[in-house]
Amino acid sequence: MSDHLSKQFDRELENISSRILQMGTLVERQVLAAIEAFSTGSAEASQRVIDGEREVDADEVGIDEDCTLLIARRQLAAGDLRLILAILRIVTDLERIGDKACEIASMSRVLRPAGAQHLPRLTDLDHCGRLATDMLRAALDSLAHRDVEAARRVIGSDAAVDTTFNTILRQLLTYMLEDPRTISEALDILWIAKAIERIGDHATNIAEDVIYVVSGIDIRHTLPKPTDDA
Repeated sequence: MSDHLSKQFDRELENISSRILQMGTLVERQVLAAIEAFSTGSAEASQRVIDGEREVDADEVGIDEDCTLLIARRQLAAGDLRLILAILRIVTDLERIGDKACEIASMSRVLRPAGAQHLPRLTDLDHCGRLATDMLRAALDSLAHRDVEAARRVIGSDAAVDTTFNTILRQLLTYMLEDPRTISEALDILWIAKAIERIGDHATNIAEDVIYVVSGIDIRHTLPKPTDDA
């Protein structure tokens, strides 16, 4: 490859890398806004999250197309190919995190206007949301800095999200058993908690891809993972 073409390729690859981080920032904002919308019961805030999904989807399509073109036009070195393949996987995880943010926002609109809440506020739900968004932010930081140790810490953090989700599940089951009037509301809140837990799983996927980019080692599926792919 000539020096000119090499520099052009580097610029194209840098542009894609920058855009995946920008998409990650957008998705992080979506998640934080969705959790805040649930906390405040703001229908307007929920709608903004739902409306923002179009931008996330557009980012996914655009980055996918650019990666495909780059692969088709260039003979990629092993490290560059790993980065492109990882970006294709990461963009899918980010899009799915955006979907989870929309699910939280949509469910918040169902819950809050009803005006007949029987359940006290679950502080563990707020805690789970903070843990999952911290994981997402740390995963994106590890990608930006190609930091394997930071990525491994993200993977280790997923256990805390799972533990908190299980605590929420037990609390909700207790409420439902004690008062059948809470069943519908508890199931809606459980749906939100599960969406937050899945955000942690997708952040873990991103961290695993960072390790793949830097080291060339694919550690996916070396530990038990959820069976659903959403």
